[in-house]
Amino acid sequence: MAASGPPSPISEKQAFDLNLQHGHKDLVQAIAFNTYGDRCATGSVDGKIRVFNRHKDGTWRLCDTWTAHGGEVLELQWLPATIYPNLVASLGIEGWFRLWAEDPSAAPGRRFCAGRSVGGRPAFDTRSTRAPYRSFSMKHNEETRHTYLALLATDGRLTVYENDQPENLSEYTSIDEFSICSKPNRGEEVSFKVRFDPNPEPCYAALRAGVGADSLGIVVAGMDTVKVYRSRDIVTASYGVAQTQKEFYLAAEIHGHRGLVRDVAWAPGNIRGYDVIATACQDGYARVFRVDTPFSDDDGKSWSAGDLLKSRGHTSPARDSPTKDEAAEKHPHPSTLSASLAKSGNAGDRQWSGQPGQVHHTHREISRLDSHRTPVWRVGFDDDGQIFGSTGDDGRLLFYRQTPDGVWAKSSELVMVKARMATP
Repeated sequence: MAASGPPSPISEKQAFDLNLQHGHKDLVQAIAFNTYGDRCATGSVDGKIRVFNRHKDGTWRLCDTWTAHGGEVLELQWLPATIYPNLVASLGIEGWFRLWAEDPSAAPGRRFCAGRSVGGRPAFDTRSTRAPYRSFSMKHNEETRHTYLALLATDGRLTVYENDQPENLSEYTSIDEFSICSKPNRGEEVSFKVRFDPNPEPCYAALRAGVGADSLGIVVAGMDTVKVYRSRDIVTASYGVAQTQKEFYLAAEIHGHRGLVRDVAWAPGNIRGYDVIATACQDGYARVFRVDTPFSDDDGKSWSAGDLLKSRGHTSPARDSPTKDEAAEKHPHPSTLSASLAKSGNAGDRQWSGQPGQVHHTHREISRLDSHRTPVWRVGFDDDGQIFGSTGDDGRLLFYRQTPDGVWAKSSELVMVKARMATP
């Protein structure tokens, strides 16, 4: 039991030093864990990134630190550990997106710096010449070995890149670009976020509705709007040669936010048959939405793998040859004139056009959580999509779980408390 009386200055200094063991000299703005949870990357306002490794004794030890950006680090993300070497991506306030590759043969403290004494040498970097990037998201397909990168700029333009050779880290090709919202006015406070669907494939209901098994899903927040985009395969002609590429279309637009949307999250675990998306809004609410893909029971399809995975060229084992409709679904859809007009638009935005390969999504709000009673800044799900967390201006980290009736309810919270230590 602590003794009464004023705390000693020495104890106060020790408690203060304990809170600064991450080693950054400024505020920590971004943090990310790898696939296995045994590596952690932190990004600071001073532009530095520090990587820590968890050892067998449970302690975290510094692996490397380097100057990654000229200003604060906005976002960090580890790529899957199945990609070699280990990669961590970062985005700075100046608008540079950079991809850092680890040199496993280098000594600790020089793993990501590529032999330079000041700063580091990224394996890949890019920036927009029109408006700085403010959010990014990456997704890797283990089956095709393709890596996708989405970058969202302050003028509302979303650019999606593709890399089909993980061994060649510097070859990213732009596959689509469009506006997700109108350009904000000069001097207006902005908020942009983009996140890929983390699930390996669309849910089985989406496959039944016609979404391709290799379709990409993206949720974006631009100012006070939230939109969900899906990709479809189209055939385009370049110099007389037909080629297949991905084109994104607007699948759903989520309304109801009464302020800037600060963050969005797409839940893993779509084995439930539908998708779950969460938003953090400046109006003080964390919202959870259920996204469905309606289908007709009279579409002539079954729940067999042959019917659900037609986009991969599978046919039903009960038939030796595909029908005419199945053969058509195996091939990408042609890019018609009306599709091109819907793709370009007046302001470069992407609208619903009902073209072949496009599947309309529906959504409904299943929970509106106001436990923070202050603006909400971050939301996220665990790896199974069973636990939902949010944090806001109140400094609390709140956790929610889904109840049997489908709504999300608060289960626990973490609060940082400043405490003075007294000598026993």
